[in-house]
Amino acid sequence: MVSTVRRALATRRVGHAGTLDPFATGLLVLLIGHATRLLPYLDGEPKVYDATIAFGAETDTDDVTGTVVREAPWPDPSRVRDAVVALTGEIDQVPPSYSAKHVGGRRAYDVARRGGPVTLAPVRVVVHQWRLRQLTPARLDATITCGGGTYIRALARDMGRLSDSAAHLVALRRTRSGAFDVADADALDNVRAGRAAVRPALAALPHLPAIPLSDADVTRVRQGRTVPATAGRGTGALVDERGHLVAVGERVGDDWQPRVVLPNA
Repeated sequence: MVSTVRRALATRRVGHAGTLDPFATGLLVLLIGHATRLLPYLDGEPKVYDATIAFGAETDTDDVTGTVVREAPWPDPSRVRDAVVALTGEIDQVPPSYSAKHVGGRRAYDVARRGGPVTLAPVRVVVHQWRLRQLTPARLDATITCGGGTYIRALARDMGRLSDSAAHLVALRRTRSGAFDVADADALDNVRAGRAAVRPALAALPHLPAIPLSDADVTRVRQGRTVPATAGRGTGALVDERGHLVAVGERVGDDWQPRVVLPNA
């Protein structure tokens, strides 16, 4: 997607705010041009996924692209519901062997693909909610709301184990990341046709208060100088009189200290 957008918009400066597994679909938030510098300030929490989990088999990748390594009977529905409870809240999750985690300085998926042993330490993640859309003996369709760093593939794997069965992920679609919803996203065909709607930089920071600046203050901020703070605290989006983002600032005492300054458009 990054390469596609680079070609479509004729720019090298394109960054993403969180990858998806190759077989997954849905929302990918991209930053263009100087807006790539806003990445540390994006609020991508929570993330929402539509997932389909198949019971009866576990794979080496924990998803439909892998090789079956274990089979088991379908679980009792009550055991699945118990597993949902166990996989909600703050949990310690072992990332998939085929993941971008590092093992001895190498990506885990590189080690796994070469047949090497992969031992990954558990990572604390947060699963806010499971909404079960459909549960049959063979599969579970659920909407999962979680924090960043959560592997839905690993949830599927652990769902199988906790329900005395085996399971893997067969479909995944990200529908939301923080304030960004897939319903508002551009389709890939529109991007390739050069019809992508690039939003203003300020749209990347809907969670930050907009702090209006006078023309004189805009000049000072573009020079990296502080300006007096008459409102707001913490981190703010400093905007000019037209509502365009000038900088991300941090409240320091009675002043706004610019941290990331965007060039004059």
